[in-house]
Amino acid sequence: MPADDRLIVGLDLPDRAAAEAMVERLGDTVSFYKIGFQLALAGGLPLARHLSRAGKKVFLDMKLLDIENTVEKGVESAIGLGVAMLTVHAYPQVMRAAARAAQGSGLTVLGVTVLTSMNQSDLDEAGYATPLPDLVARRAAQAGEAGIGGIVASAAEAAAIRAIVGPGMAIVTPGIRPSFADADDQKRIVTPADALKAGASHLVVARPVIRAADPARAAETIKAEMAAAFREQDA
Repeated sequence: MPADDRLIVGLDLPDRAAAEAMVERLGDTVSFYKIGFQLALAGGLPLARHLSRAGKKVFLDMKLLDIENTVEKGVESAIGLGVAMLTVHAYPQVMRAAARAAQGSGLTVLGVTVLTSMNQSDLDEAGYATPLPDLVARRAAQAGEAGIGGIVASAAEAAAIRAIVGPGMAIVTPGIRPSFADADDQKRIVTPADALKAGASHLVVARPVIRAADPARAAETIKAEMAAAFREQDA
C-alpha cells in the first residue's frame, strides 16, 4: 500500500470553507482526509460526500456509541456518504451492530480502543480498574470477534494489537508526530516511522500539516519519513 493511501490528514478546522481551502492547498499531495466532530458539525458531512465523489478517501471520525439500532442506521448513513472509514467506540455490542450494517459495503468500521489523549491516570479518574495496555488488548480482541475492519489505537500499542488481530485488520494510529513537530496535547505519541514499524497500517496527522506554513511540503516530508521506514523494513 503506497504512502498516499496510508497517510490520513485530519481536517481539524472550524468550517467547510477552511477545510476546502486546505484541501486545495494540499492538492494531489494528499488523497485521504479525516473529518471529525468539529468539522462534521460545521458543514463537514456534505464535504465528506463531495470529497468522496471527487476521488478522495474520507475517514469519518464520529466515534459512534448508542443503542444497536441507532448505530446501524448511523453506519448506513455513512455508507451513503461514500466514506471509506468510520469510527465507533470499541464496545462489543456497538461493534457488532456496526459490522452488521457495513457488511457487503466498502466501508471499514474502526473500533476506538482508548483515546490517544488519555493515559492511565485518566482511566483511573474515569473509573476503569483495568490497566491501559490490558484494556486496549481486550478491546482489540473483541473488535476481531465482532467482525469489524480495524482498530484505532496509539502506535505505542500497535505491535501488541497486531499480534492479537493478525495481518488482515487495519490499525489506524492518531497521535503521530513527525520529527519536525511538537507533541501538543497528545500523551502517547510516536513518529511515523516508528508507528509503521510497530504494525500500524494508517497514520492520522492533523496539526503538523494543517498548521504548517507550507502544508503540502509538511505532508511530503511525512510521506518521505514513511517511505524511509518501508525501505528499512525491506532491507
